[in-house]
Amino acid sequence: MAIRKTQTKAEKKQAYDRKLCKFLEEYSRVLIAEVDNVGSTQLAAVRRGIRGESEMLMGKNTLIRRCIKVHAEATGNDKIKAIIPLLQGNVGLIFTKADLKEVREEVAKYKVGAPARVGLVAPIDVVVPPGNTGLDPSQTSFFQVLNIPTKINKGTVEIIAPVDLIRKGDKVGSSEAALLAKLGIRPFSYGLVITNVYDDGSVFSPEVLDLTDEDLIEKFASGVSMVASLSLAVSYPTMAAAPHMFLNGYKNVLALAVETDYSFPHADQIKEYLKDPSKFAAAAPAAAAPSGGAAAAPEEEKEESDGESDGEGMGFSLFDD
Repeated sequence: MAIRKTQTKAEKKQAYDRKLCKFLEEYSRVLIAEVDNVGSTQLAAVRRGIRGESEMLMGKNTLIRRCIKVHAEATGNDKIKAIIPLLQGNVGLIFTKADLKEVREEVAKYKVGAPARVGLVAPIDVVVPPGNTGLDPSQTSFFQVLNIPTKINKGTVEIIAPVDLIRKGDKVGSSEAALLAKLGIRPFSYGLVITNVYDDGSVFSPEVLDLTDEDLIEKFASGVSMVASLSLAVSYPTMAAAPHMFLNGYKNVLALAVETDYSFPHADQIKEYLKDPSKFAAAAPAAAAPSGGAAAAPEEEKEESDGESDGEGMGFSLFDD
């Protein structure tokens, strides 16, 4: 019968270092996950769920930091040092080649309900709903201590109205924990929470993964609009403001030419139209001629249409303030 040799502490650290270095070489994307109140069974379920294109690694933060520093110095890949400041608290690393959003959604599936334990900081508000509790009248002392309005209905205690029992961020007291246990309420749920994302040297919040292409386009357009407005206000040329500056400059030159003897081809054309408005009607059919083939409209509608198209085509908007 073969005797299994147990690894020493030094050998375990060396094996862990090799495993972490292998992941750092193979993967350029890492999700940093907070694992507070998460049990080993739950972690095993997460590992099975992400198996294939992702690997999860747990360990002491000091050991992980040392391994990353040594690996960065040995390979010259200083970008991975951006992970070091993120190793705060009880966290784990999920290395992946898959879509980051899909991995985060998969990890979020593995949440389990948990009772309210004494001294635990509540992650959410806890509200006890009204209704029959199924408890006998001798249990009313719990409700009295917590100032919960009750009545006796058919030999059992009934809560009259909803009660805000615990506020988010408050510590759970012994009375609250005992009452929730008696009512069979498990108010909290725990799972891995993605706190940061590392992507080939860049670190960002997981909320960025929720942005769609439409959101990005909207934010980019808003930024360009702000740059253009600021540039126009201070008369500083930028790519965003240049089209507006050219258009405003052209409008000023055209307005000046119309009011003076200054001349250039398009200004001369505008001056002719202003001298003889009847030329508007002559110019409009010539512009509409290429679209021939459509039935002729009544004369009154044609003249009305000509007038509208001429006003737009001759650029009267150029003189607007």
